[in-house]
Amino acid sequence: MPARYARRAAVADGERALLGPPAPDDESSTRGAGGNEIPAEGAAEAVWAASDPYATALRTGRGPLYLRRTDGWLLPLEVERWCAGADDVDRAVLDRCEGAVLDVGCGPGRLVAELAAQGRTVLGVDVSEAAVARTITVGGQALRRSVFDPLPGEGRWGTVLLMDGNIGIGGDPAVLLHRMAQLLAPGGLLIAETVPLDVEEHADVQVVAHGREAAGAPFPWVRIGTPALLRLADRAAGWRPEAQWTAGDRRFVALRTRTTSSSAEPPKSTAVISSQRARKTSAD
Repeated sequence: MPARYARRAAVADGERALLGPPAPDDESSTRGAGGNEIPAEGAAEAVWAASDPYATALRTGRGPLYLRRTDGWLLPLEVERWCAGADDVDRAVLDRCEGAVLDVGCGPGRLVAELAAQGRTVLGVDVSEAAVARTITVGGQALRRSVFDPLPGEGRWGTVLLMDGNIGIGGDPAVLLHRMAQLLAPGGLLIAETVPLDVEEHADVQVVAHGREAAGAPFPWVRIGTPALLRLADRAAGWRPEAQWTAGDRRFVALRTRTTSSSAEPPKSTAVISSQRARKTSAD
């Protein structure tokens, strides 16, 4: 075992306990607790998961794949990078992780697999069945579940990752930040990948493969740059900036929760919808 992995091979029992036994619906949950109502943000995740082009891309490890806005603008998705092993930029991010790590929107699992190979306690969460299957195949643990559903170890994770554009999940970064604070332990670390512009761009998008029609209903997404995310965190209760950096053409922000829990109410969501209705990404 390489020395840098061996240093981390001994993981505390308390961290491993965060993963716990899977709940009965861990394998396939895309519904809210009790199956009654789910946030609109979770509904958007499920539309993503139902996209056949996305599932096909993850199974084959190849694109091209895009998010298409209603005005026709295309955002390329870096399928090949996601399906490869962790690269140097990824590993530099993972070196900053503290304690047990939750990878939100883990995709095909390269980061989960890398941390697991280092002996770290790590869990991936994704609404895509293909993403969870591939994560497990490459040696990681993952649940098929929305980040807005109940998750193991809430309030005890040392680090939460929002990589590859996953700060866009749900289309409302204020709501997502509030959820991240619920998942993290007091003083816990959030690492988010941002776009290289001072932008907060909200749009309805669809998943589309090259030369094919868009799949599924449009869902809300947001692209946000480092300055905009820091302004948002400054307005939100319970966050303080930890670091920001650039590696290659990728940008990152680290935020830390306050050492005491906040009792602030969650920000207003755009809607709450019935579970009877329909309920990730990268590239800068």
